[in-house]
Amino acid sequence: MPRDYRLEYDSYHAKPEQIANRSSRNKARRILAKKGAVVKGDGKEVDHKNMNPLDNRPKNLRLLPKSVNRKLQPPRKRTK
Repeated sequence: MPRDYRLEYDSYHAKPEQIANRSSRNKARRILAKKGAVVKGDGKEVDHKNMNPLDNRPKNLRLLPKSVNRKLQPPRKRTK
């Protein structure tokens, strides 16, 4: 069964809470980009140590390779 991106967006990504989380994650990346710690296409991701994307304090942010960051994330429920 092919993935229904429209349904996925409408039921999850369009929720105000998810919009705020995404905005905050983007803001964290911009903060580190201004410091020169990260550049576009470098393969690094900004990780929130306490897993709270709304907490953009400098001591809570760190740079990790994409593969390492994915391993640190909690398992997600798969939906059909």
